[in-house]
Amino acid sequence: MVGGEGRPRRSPAPEDRQADAERSRRQLLAAAFDEFASKGYAGARVHEIAARAGVNKQLINYYFGGKEGLYRHLQRQWLERESTFDDRSCPATEVITRYLHEVLADPRGTRLEIWRGLATACGGAGETPDEEPEQDLSGISDRQANGEFDPAIDPGSLLLMIMGAVTAPIVMPDMVQKIFGVTPWDPEFEERYSAHLRTVLGRLAPPGSSTVD
Repeated sequence: MVGGEGRPRRSPAPEDRQADAERSRRQLLAAAFDEFASKGYAGARVHEIAARAGVNKQLINYYFGGKEGLYRHLQRQWLERESTFDDRSCPATEVITRYLHEVLADPRGTRLEIWRGLATACGGAGETPDEEPEQDLSGISDRQANGEFDPAIDPGSLLLMIMGAVTAPIVMPDMVQKIFGVTPWDPEFEERYSAHLRTVLGRLAPPGSSTVD
């Protein structure tokens, strides 16, 4: 037969099927990260995520058990990545610089947190899945014990202040433009703001300490 017509089709090899499945999962996760970061959990739509990924929307149910499972998977991924920023063997001034760089390089994880916070503020916290654990203050306490931070400072308040300082450029990019004359993603801003954060943290050492950066 011309061109091999009638020749039986060869079934994909198991490794090919596995590669296709992994590719589809990656495409869905990337598309969902964009969608959730842009619209929040409530505003994101499954069909739009699938369209961004270029796959059938039924694969969201197949791989993740639906929209909620997809969101939770993404949030866990972000939390795992976020945990790598905080190396307790490094000075806090180095940690905050690293954290700021990562947040500016990919603000989508921070935007997930912002959307979740807005849902909580508007009384819709129960509608947004939440994998965020209770905050561990032992890292702050350890730094207070080794003289990096003044023990008189409340650990929880200090952690919240640091989180707010790092995420502020993503929350208020317009104010960054108005204050600094550049966008948060301009290297000039990152360099200037990082230097400021290092100086501020360095001044939170106990009185008489010489650890100012």
